[in-house]
Amino acid sequence: MSIANTVVDCLHKEAVPYEVIAHPRTASARETARSVCVPPDRVAKAVVLRDEGGYVMAVIPASRYVSVGALSRKLRRSLALAREDRLQPMFKDCERGAIPPLGPAYGLPTVVDDHLVGQPEVYFEAGDHEELIRVAGDEFLRLLKEARHGLFSH
Repeated sequence: MSIANTVVDCLHKEAVPYEVIAHPRTASARETARSVCVPPDRVAKAVVLRDEGGYVMAVIPASRYVSVGALSRKLRRSLALAREDRLQPMFKDCERGAIPPLGPAYGLPTVVDDHLVGQPEVYFEAGDHEELIRVAGDEFLRLLKEARHGLFSH
């Protein structure tokens, strides 16, 4: 597989310069960061949660975990981690488990953890388990300009 069409379309629509970085197949964002010698604080990962109101994407650094309770309180929702097998219809152009942290491009409400703010560059899954996208940190935040922000990871 290659870069998800939705990701390419989003980057081009927003005129965000980017670089594609190939890496060995990995199973987690932390492994990916290690495989390309990038601090995990600079690798953004998507965590999809849901409740009776639908899905929401949390975007956090690979070095951290979502605090579901803190995020639920922030959004005033009763969120739980979404089942990965239910996400494929939303992310048809992505491999299972390689969801790009670009919720708005996939029509998902998104919240960004403020631990990503101020990073000089951000890396994220391209939609497969073998390529990363690298963009300037401020450009990454511009891609998520409609997203809410907060501190909800540990």
